[in-house]
Amino acid sequence: MRPGQLRSVRARQSRRLASHAFRAVDVLLVLAVTVVLVVRAAPGSALQAPIALVAPFVLGLLVLNHVLTAIGVYRFDRSTSWYYHLAMVVGITVFVGACTAGVADLLDSTGVAREAIRWWAPIAVLGLAVLHLLWWAQVRHWRKRHWLTPNIVLVGATARAEHLINEALARGDINVLGVFDDRLERSPMNVLGVPMLGNTDALLTHRVMPHVDLIVVTVDPSATARVREIMAKLSVLPNPITMVVDQEDETARIAAVAHLADAPLAPLGRATDPDRKAIAKRVQDLTVAIPMLVAVLPVLVVTAIAVKIDSRGPILFRQKRHGFHNEAIMVMKFRSMRHAAADAKAERQVTANDDRVTRVGRFLRKTSLDELPQLFNVLHGEMSLVGPRPHAIGMKTGDTESSQLVADYAHRHRIKPGLTGWAAVHGSRGPLHLPADVKRRVALDVEYIERQSLGLDLKIMFLTLPALLGDRSSIR
Repeated sequence: MRPGQLRSVRARQSRRLASHAFRAVDVLLVLAVTVVLVVRAAPGSALQAPIALVAPFVLGLLVLNHVLTAIGVYRFDRSTSWYYHLAMVVGITVFVGACTAGVADLLDSTGVAREAIRWWAPIAVLGLAVLHLLWWAQVRHWRKRHWLTPNIVLVGATARAEHLINEALARGDINVLGVFDDRLERSPMNVLGVPMLGNTDALLTHRVMPHVDLIVVTVDPSATARVREIMAKLSVLPNPITMVVDQEDETARIAAVAHLADAPLAPLGRATDPDRKAIAKRVQDLTVAIPMLVAVLPVLVVTAIAVKIDSRGPILFRQKRHGFHNEAIMVMKFRSMRHAAADAKAERQVTANDDRVTRVGRFLRKTSLDELPQLFNVLHGEMSLVGPRPHAIGMKTGDTESSQLVADYAHRHRIKPGLTGWAAVHGSRGPLHLPADVKRRVALDVEYIERQSLGLDLKIMFLTLPALLGDRSSIR
């Protein structure tokens, strides 16, 4: 285990998804060059530019983007040198430029398009070369800081585990945090220097889990009863799960390690959001949250003044709650309770006419204005606008922790928590006083995660205000 390299899955995911941003910037650069040259070359208004002039540029842009992506330029493979990477980018751009010139000759008999492409290709080559040197330097920096190093844990102190650890050590870009095994009395204290952290029951609540990208089951696949037992236990976790399967070909084994932590990894559990969905959701959050924050700024100021005048104590209440992959995040709210009575662990949930709630706090809770500071959590990337509402760590329903009442509870954390959510617009908001309340909310949250889309998110946003105004029975 390398404690200094432990980064939350959420924090590292943002760096891992940066390759999509790099690709978008490349496209915008070439598009900008295209627009400028078409405007300059068009005989009249740019809007009246002939198809024969525009088509070669559009085709060149589409082909260039597709080919650079297809050959893996945006993967920034560790085994590829910077000069080879740069040579691929330059070579492909020159080749596409030559093909584009050929298309221009076929479509445009005037020669205007070909003349424009004589400028398009070298400018695109120079621009992409500079950008990819910057991208390469940034990725190298992230690798040195271990932002791109996947963290895994192994279940099963077996020969397969030893093989995987050996390959991980040889590569140096996979962080094996520890090994879990139910047969502790027969297991060593460590496996090739990687510590034994306990049995599978210990894994379920281990402090390392918010940092784990992948759980790898390394027991013998032929031990079907044991595999089924392990999978039944691990199914309550939000972390993706894979299993090492038999692979006798040494070359194939080594190649498979490059796919994360070798031996071929066969997916078993439910994975977190696909990259495209995660990127689209983040763009949506920023697009909506930034103007929303500007619009409600006067409300935030007035509310802050009201909270300060109404009772002694800080304006904001900060509470540790579960985030993506069970990461502990600090969620902000306007303080709605007397400071001395604030319950950071949510061991006693709010009830009707709760004497801990202040006069201003009662209004804030009824209108959910106390949640507005969480827009800053959204901007910071800890939360999303739409998702399961974040619960306080250790929150209790009656005398039992809410997380212990429903087997699928942890699946709420397969995506970022939200400012509003599917459960909230269906009346499940506020305290959870009964086990049935917890089960209903978890069911609604898991339903949202399975159905999540930009369209559903927009629908939930539009339904949120009417749901709040029409909800007279909810206690907050």
